[in-house]
Amino acid sequence: MTGKPNDPSSHQGEHIVAQEGAQLDFSRSMSYGDYLQLGAILNAQKPLSPDHNEMLFIIQHQTSELWMKLMLHELAAAIAAVASDELGTAFKMLARVSRIMEQLVHAWDVLATMTPPEYSAIRPYLGQSSGFQSAQYRCIEFALGNKNAAMLKPHAHRPELLAQVKQAYESPSLYDVSLQLLARRGLALPPSHLQRDWTQPYATSDEVEAAWLVVYRNPREHWDLYQLGEELADLEDAFRLWRFRHVTTVERIIGFKRGTGGTGGVSYLRKMLDVVLFPEIWRLRTQL
Repeated sequence: MTGKPNDPSSHQGEHIVAQEGAQLDFSRSMSYGDYLQLGAILNAQKPLSPDHNEMLFIIQHQTSELWMKLMLHELAAAIAAVASDELGTAFKMLARVSRIMEQLVHAWDVLATMTPPEYSAIRPYLGQSSGFQSAQYRCIEFALGNKNAAMLKPHAHRPELLAQVKQAYESPSLYDVSLQLLARRGLALPPSHLQRDWTQPYATSDEVEAAWLVVYRNPREHWDLYQLGEELADLEDAFRLWRFRHVTTVERIIGFKRGTGGTGGVSYLRKMLDVVLFPEIWRLRTQL
């Protein structure tokens, strides 16, 4: 039963309702939607086809780009931290990057619900747009050491994007700064791998492997470097899964058709599975 008009509990209830009503008024302060700019984000999906499934395709790729933005944010900070010998900070960031990659792996499960006929209905509306044109993805590849000058060309028509990708292309990778750190700690590394043309693909070195072996055979003496090696292994492991899931999802949806951007599609993606980012980290395991 409700309280009587003069019942104190009745007045208290009215006060609570009025107070809650005031708290729900965000006209004078920042709301959840304001802070996250949800108006812009939730209105950024503009399907070009009449097909129902295009919304899935758009949101899949837009959310992936958001995760990649965070990944680049963390990678840049991790590279700077390793270069400054702040490994505790770097480990936290690298672990986060690996978890982001796991999130992206699971995102392919959602896109895999799109069947070949459903994709065929929207494909004519995609023009020459393709995932390999993603500037952020290219920056991730470059930051992890997979340098390829040809991958600058897809961004030549957008000067601001080209500048962003080119900076990543010309900068030392995560592995480059990790090797410099090993050298600063007194481990023997070849000069060719410490100061070089950062735009060139990384070349595997027996001397680099020997340096990492010193770390892995004496983990207590080189504990933070040992942990760095394992963070790199975790990162590449997660990246391989991301690439592999990409290949299987594309093959499931389009088979062996050529990609919309002109690549070989699945054949191109399968070649990427053979790329090893931190080769000595994997090779040394045979020697232990």
